[in-house]
Amino acid sequence: MIAVVVAVVAALVVGVILCLVAFTAWTARQVEKLLPPAGRFVDVDGARIHYLDEGDGPVLVLIHGLSGQMHNFTHSLLAPLRREFRVVILDRPGNGYSTPAPQGAGITAQARIIARFCDALGLKRPLVVGHSLGGTIALALAANHPDHVGGLALIAPATDRPDHVPDPFGRLVIRSPLVRRLVAWTVATPLAIAGSARTLAVLFGPQPVPGDFGVKGGGLLSLRPRSFIGASTDLVAAQSEEEAPDAARDLTLPIGILFGDSDRVLDPEVHGKGFAAKVKGAELEIVAGGGHMIPVTSADRTVAFITRMARRVVTAETAAPAAARE
Repeated sequence: MIAVVVAVVAALVVGVILCLVAFTAWTARQVEKLLPPAGRFVDVDGARIHYLDEGDGPVLVLIHGLSGQMHNFTHSLLAPLRREFRVVILDRPGNGYSTPAPQGAGITAQARIIARFCDALGLKRPLVVGHSLGGTIALALAANHPDHVGGLALIAPATDRPDHVPDPFGRLVIRSPLVRRLVAWTVATPLAIAGSARTLAVLFGPQPVPGDFGVKGGGLLSLRPRSFIGASTDLVAAQSEEEAPDAARDLTLPIGILFGDSDRVLDPEVHGKGFAAKVKGAELEIVAGGGHMIPVTSADRTVAFITRMARRVVTAETAAPAAARE
């Protein structure tokens, strides 16, 4: 009798797992039908990087944050920015439609890949725009590859190592690659769907979530198992990173920081005001009532901020040769 019960329970468990895998695979297919690759691909040091390259003028390179992808920027920023600038937006390695980098997902490794990406596209000292974890990577890029950066426009950046994992990213802390993959292909997608309202409230709040964010902002792409694996890998690697962004505090290039004063993910006092106070010449702009996703919810302010920083870079780059001649 016991053997029969065990066999029945085992069969039920296997059946549930198979159903979860099937549901996850079906969801990923539907999402990718709605949101296929929007740009081009380039191979960089073993990674296949998906990117958009639109417009003419001074170059901007946009780096998205944790669990994001290029649509976080294309939602509201691309159209106005490409009128004046050449806008290059990439899916970071292991995110969106970019493949993971063999060098790993650490902050330093991602900065190195982005430096090589700039080389591959012939981008000369662009303004680098980084949102959230993308801001951390932008700082590492400037500190470790200074010839590849003309200036930094940091939007709600993680500038100091957090004491804890910000809500709602705690579920991503899975250190075992095997367990990470198992979770990604079973419970991650249904749990993400069930908790989407709460997650979005944290990311966007107190500002409202745009009704079109799922498709136009790429939010649905986070439901794919590869997206969960990429975000979890990023977070674990960032936590293990030996090098903090402190080295960037010695930079002398134009640096601007834009932060919402009501950010529910990162503390603007620490990562905004605190960091700006330590960096000579850094400009800090606060968005009253702004949350963490201000590139989407406060697009006009973000475009104006990026435009101002880009003009600072052009001025600085023009002044440097003149100063050298004197």
